[in-house]
Amino acid sequence: MGSHGHFRARGRGRLGAVSSVYTEKLEFLTNYPAIPTYRVLDVEGAVIDESQDPKLDKATLARMYECMITLNTMDTILYDAQRQGRISFYMTSYGEEASHMGAAAALTNDDVIYGQYREAGVLMYRGFTLEEFMNQCYSNERDYGKGRQMPVHYGTAKFNFQTISSPLGTQLPHAAGSAYALKLEGKKACAVCFFGEGAASEGDFHAALNIAATTESPVIFICRNNGYAISTPAKEQYRGDGIASRGHGYGMDTIRVDGNDALAMYNAVKEARRIAVEESRPVLIEAMTYRVGHHSTSDDSSAYRSKQEVADWQKNHSPITRFRKYLEARGLWNEEQEQALRKDVRKRVLKAFSAAEKLKKPPVEDLFNDVYDEMPPHLAEQKAELVRLMKKYPEHYDASDYAASKSM
Repeated sequence: MGSHGHFRARGRGRLGAVSSVYTEKLEFLTNYPAIPTYRVLDVEGAVIDESQDPKLDKATLARMYECMITLNTMDTILYDAQRQGRISFYMTSYGEEASHMGAAAALTNDDVIYGQYREAGVLMYRGFTLEEFMNQCYSNERDYGKGRQMPVHYGTAKFNFQTISSPLGTQLPHAAGSAYALKLEGKKACAVCFFGEGAASEGDFHAALNIAATTESPVIFICRNNGYAISTPAKEQYRGDGIASRGHGYGMDTIRVDGNDALAMYNAVKEARRIAVEESRPVLIEAMTYRVGHHSTSDDSSAYRSKQEVADWQKNHSPITRFRKYLEARGLWNEEQEQALRKDVRKRVLKAFSAAEKLKKPPVEDLFNDVYDEMPPHLAEQKAELVRLMKKYPEHYDASDYAASKSM
């Protein structure tokens, strides 16, 4: 990919500039060439340049597509569940499935993932089960977070996926620091940080990129530019050439990618990982995609964009449809397989959904656990007071929907 000029090498200059020369011409720079958007597939799923087709094996392609369909199905069912009051909150990934699976397929499980809140597909590709997703969204007794996080705030050590946090952009400096630690330890792995173009307006974005660049740490920053930061369109957020243009300012290898093209994402992330791990340099990837769904179940996107705009994107730029057409052209997929997969996936999602809904909430004692190694006196006092109140007023403190406590 380097031969195509998509990645930009970092130069070294003096006096804080890169190969700067003196000039007697007074001229302010106002126009910069737009960074191109790298793609492998056209909107009909046809390979534009065969040399760019990664020629992934059948099993990998099938895994990517199955996860796309599974994520889409899970999103539909859990979104409806929130509308029915069965879970408190949800966020879908409609329209962004290719950016998830293309990136996930190019990474290894040794690479540490820092997600924002719309990267469930990356975790799914790594092996997080439907049951684990459902348990978290239901905040039940098998939820790894013990009911302390909002739904979709997934995390698990076994897949090197750091728990998602609600505050915007906080994962960016965490990823930079984690990458520096990987470098010091000599591990052949990198940190991978996902964020939206809205998070790129936070101060943490600039601090993180500068830290990563100056420490030459192995981290890949992947911006999902889906056009809207909640209700703020990109055109109201910045005036420069997207997010990718900022990479040059921090001396980072940078590429802009068609985020609706799973193969383009795969190629870009694979090469970015090579640069990060083998050459110890940070990389910035801007994935141009589109948020088809509302920002969350707390949002109504019709208030700031037309339904026709959304419909047009679904019709002409669906990443799932594009990838399916690619598979069909390669003789790897057909309508019979499609129907069988969708039927099976829906059955499995509903089964996991039903099972999670029947489980109890985490034990009441978990209100006090895990903050300190040894419970301090003030928490022990609060716990004892709660136990007293629950025994004295059982009609007001019904714990029958909670798992049994071991110490209460």
